[in-house]
Amino acid sequence: MIKKNSYFDSVSLMSISTKANGIDGVGQAFVAMATEMNKAVLQNLGLLTDELKAATTSDLMIVVVPSEGADGDELVPLVEELLVRKAPAAGGAEVSHRTVASAVEEDADINLAVIAVNGAFAAREARKALDAGLNVMMFSDNVAVEDEIALKNLAHDNGLLMMGPDCGTAILNGVALCFGNAVRPGTVGIVAASGTGSQEVSVQVHALGGGVSQLIGTGGRDLSAEVGGIMMIDGIRALAADPGTEVIVLVSKPPAAETEAKVLAEVATAGKPVVVYFIGGSQDAVLAAGGHFAASSADAARQAVELSSAAASQPETLDAAQVDAVLAKLAPGQENVRGLFCGGTLCDESMYALLNDGREVFSNIQKDPAFQIGAADSSRGHTFLDFGDDEFTNGRPHPMIDPSNRLARIVEEARDPSVAALVMDFVLGFGAHEDPAGVTLPAIREGQRIAQEDGRHLEVIAYVLGTELDTPGLDAQRKALAEAGVTVTSSSTVTGEFARAIARKGAAA
Repeated sequence: MIKKNSYFDSVSLMSISTKANGIDGVGQAFVAMATEMNKAVLQNLGLLTDELKAATTSDLMIVVVPSEGADGDELVPLVEELLVRKAPAAGGAEVSHRTVASAVEEDADINLAVIAVNGAFAAREARKALDAGLNVMMFSDNVAVEDEIALKNLAHDNGLLMMGPDCGTAILNGVALCFGNAVRPGTVGIVAASGTGSQEVSVQVHALGGGVSQLIGTGGRDLSAEVGGIMMIDGIRALAADPGTEVIVLVSKPPAAETEAKVLAEVATAGKPVVVYFIGGSQDAVLAAGGHFAASSADAARQAVELSSAAASQPETLDAAQVDAVLAKLAPGQENVRGLFCGGTLCDESMYALLNDGREVFSNIQKDPAFQIGAADSSRGHTFLDFGDDEFTNGRPHPMIDPSNRLARIVEEARDPSVAALVMDFVLGFGAHEDPAGVTLPAIREGQRIAQEDGRHLEVIAYVLGTELDTPGLDAQRKALAEAGVTVTSSSTVTGEFARAIARKGAAA
């Protein structure tokens, strides 16, 4: 079915596609705008008809492949129902605006716009919002770097935030946006060029007894040489001027060297303690700038809470006895660790635990071209995959919304007799899947069954990112995994350390 001139934003469509695929009788459902990229996905699936091919970018495509015995004509209306916006339960009216200008005209107190349109139009809409005096959080990706630079300079000149593109997490004045977690308010401010990295620091701050004042996302390219850290520098300045922030934490994957130097120069003049967690960053450079160097996400959270006025508890560390118990179950020849992650920074942190130990690791997010692999490539040796990377999400919901793309890979890796352990994350929070552990457990059990029938033990190590305030709650997800024989870790940092210990055992065998 094609619904002409029916625009839906990408965040809504990700959620709708996930729900559509859960309808009884649906073998596969695809709900997306008729962009060339989405048509290409349908072409690869063998589902692109002439009618779909003729659809325009303002048209909505609904494609349903029924399960055996199901009636597709009965299923399409059920998918259509998911597109209908429900009225608020309390009986209040919900107002929908077709433009940024009409929304601002209706309510002069609006001061932030979340942009989640197709990347081809995102810069245009963000510019309208900035011109209207709104801060912007741009969830959209596939935005030209030239547009990003221009938008961030425009925001800077007008004293506004321009978070993104590809910004998935923020907490502003106590309100979590997109993939933010439910954490207590406090005095730790975070500026992050990493969505799951900022989530991880925020939930670890919460676990240690602290709280978050503000969490400002920058988008993943902000610390590239081209963009030059415009938003991170503005974010540092905003938190430095914020009376509710006592300590600032910076989070990023490896930044460009020249951009790192610019950001650290800002650290030196912040006037507040600044904890810097840049994966692969230089400790000497951070200390020379007067910052506090963090070797891991857990270390960043610990230092931040200790530097604030909150009463800090101690983080959990790797349990050596638990590691020994796992290693004792492994047979000769089980040497490799396979990381299957929804969160890019969580994948990076575990991967770097092995890389910094001198291990060779293949990955779709590896910086070394010699060890880069694609989404369709089979694993080799130690392999760590970020299922949220563009190659995996092209035309599909992000795995934090719909983790089903990872399920087949779990079973595939379990068939490899060289695999000692599967390492994976489960990310809770607003906008994420309502039961990530539950939807993954059947694939984990199938993998365990395959290994057992082959006379092997398959270790599964899982980290659940979230708090007891999230829905579902942290404890319930951990319990479900533990009851299935999964080893559950307490942080992303401990997860990486566990993976490294298993890799060392394999190397020594």
